[in-house]
Amino acid sequence: MAPPVGRAVFLRRRVVVGLATLGLVGAAVAVVHGGDGDAPAVLRHAQAYEAPAPARQQAGPTSVYAHTGVGQFVPATRGVPYRLYVPESAGRGVDVVDPVGLKVVGHYDTGLDPQHVVPSYDLKTLYSTNDLANTLTPFDPRTGQPSGPSIPVDDPYNMYFVPGGAQAVVVAEQKQALEFYDAHSFAPAGTVHVDCAGVDHADFAADGSFLIASCEFAHRLLKLNLATRAVSYLDLPGASPQDVRISPDGATFYVADKDLGGVHLIDAARFVQTGFLPTGRDAHGIYPSRDARRLFVSNRGSGTISVLDPVRRAVVATWRLPGGGSPDMGGVSPDGTALWLSGRYDARIYEISTVDGHLIAQMPIPLKPHGMCVWPQPGRYSLGHTGNMR
Repeated sequence: MAPPVGRAVFLRRRVVVGLATLGLVGAAVAVVHGGDGDAPAVLRHAQAYEAPAPARQQAGPTSVYAHTGVGQFVPATRGVPYRLYVPESAGRGVDVVDPVGLKVVGHYDTGLDPQHVVPSYDLKTLYSTNDLANTLTPFDPRTGQPSGPSIPVDDPYNMYFVPGGAQAVVVAEQKQALEFYDAHSFAPAGTVHVDCAGVDHADFAADGSFLIASCEFAHRLLKLNLATRAVSYLDLPGASPQDVRISPDGATFYVADKDLGGVHLIDAARFVQTGFLPTGRDAHGIYPSRDARRLFVSNRGSGTISVLDPVRRAVVATWRLPGGGSPDMGGVSPDGTALWLSGRYDARIYEISTVDGHLIAQMPIPLKPHGMCVWPQPGRYSLGHTGNMR
């Protein structure tokens, strides 16, 4: 596997993990895999995602993910075409993919180094974070096309939205800062400078009072109080923390670790480490299943996906991609049957069954596909990243 390509300061480049499903209820989609580099062929295509009836097994009413189950769409996402938005992180554009037809239906120039495609809090806009272009490109998910000119924003590696949706938090990795903006006008609303080399990914407490973010190159996590903007740190010697995800019960943050090859368990109330689960080399992304009973961890360096039980706090299965691969970032399909992940160092995206982990399909995407957004997603609102839904 080729090593990551560096940016201006830090040596590494990330992978977009995008996830997709088979789309229509009752639609039998046959996938024929060609040779290496060939796009799979499909027999049916979907224009818009039609949600099946809600499954009996949904997240419990007190779960952080209680409103993200199958069929729990809101007016902003109901009837939106089912698409994957894949940023080419080593290029300057976003590919829009029909996940049922497995074909690129649009390619749009965004500016240099698009890293993630981020749903807005109100679910009406998707933003490509163009890190080295210092812009955000807005997309209208109903058309799958850019909805206006790119917005000037300094160093947008990633982006989140504070609970309530009034402000966006741009993760300015090179500046080591969390930049606050008005979520609609993107007028600047303050900066929090952090002692956090490689600030990258974050998630919010169940009550929305604080966030925890990873410091990839500083071997630590940070905690930001959103009311006071006070910052505290938790050192993790030898660690290279990546994605961050709150547990369904809100008690634990799960933090993927690239160098240690596993997931840290962080007590949400006390901000202390309470455990570590080995998963695989270069653990990177963490995604809850549609019923929130499992967490999927992409292990980019070992070509595997680990399945975690957040109640038992244990790894219950490991799925291996045929021939390896570099599963990175993405999300779960709207109906919960598939996990879409980008293969950043293999120039492709993968569709993986959430039932037994078999590879359903894959297709080539050039230039290091990274922070893929699977859209639409069930939920009332987005807290950012590639779809941290609530």
